[in-house]
Amino acid sequence: MIQVVTRALDILEFVARKGGETASLSEIAEGVGLNQTTCANIIKTLVAKNYLDHPGRKTGYKLGAGAYHLTGNMAYSQNLILAAKEPMEKLTAQLNETCLLGILRNNKRFLAHVVQSDQDLQVRTRSESDIYPTASGRILMAFLSDKEQENLIQAVGLPQPNAWPDIHSKEDLLAALRDIRQKELAFTLSTKHIVGLAVPIRKSKQVIASLSIFLPESRYNTANQSHIIQSLRTTAQQINERLQLEG
Repeated sequence: MIQVVTRALDILEFVARKGGETASLSEIAEGVGLNQTTCANIIKTLVAKNYLDHPGRKTGYKLGAGAYHLTGNMAYSQNLILAAKEPMEKLTAQLNETCLLGILRNNKRFLAHVVQSDQDLQVRTRSESDIYPTASGRILMAFLSDKEQENLIQAVGLPQPNAWPDIHSKEDLLAALRDIRQKELAFTLSTKHIVGLAVPIRKSKQVIASLSIFLPESRYNTANQSHIIQSLRTTAQQINERLQLEG
């Protein structure tokens, strides 16, 4: 057996047995019989590959998206996905555009659920993306606390010019995030003429996800802009209400 692979699997199995609760580095190391340095190095790789999630510096580790998607397990963010699935399907049926449910994981925008349109010309997006280029990533960042925004900026730096052309400094970035937060809407237009629109999803007044659509610029014009945005906001509110009923 390859020892490092065995150790990585031991760590994943130990964290899985926590049943969704986080486990600290010291707890994991003791549980699998490793010294903390070796354990930390393996965990770092598992976090980078999204098999473990590290929600915050002091909160420990839990299974990440990669672990669930490897098995097709819908338990990951299950309540959110179940609340969003039907409204998203209705939104895609109404607009015939692909609808995305985004969350933050390990300083990336991760797609928890996607409803594809049946357009001949469709926009495809990766399940995981950097924060800055996507409308969903921007709105999720906009609703982080000041401290969380600062930590994220320290972790990933400022956006590259091709990711967010209007941002040239930290002050520009923070001002843009404040504007997104005030409007509760993020808009992107890529160099490939793809429009992205995103609004926040809330549970107990806290933003936990983003609802977004992507479409070619040719299908986003003055005649339908207001309708698309309002439909997106209405669907987000329906998801919010479903989440609230779950308590």
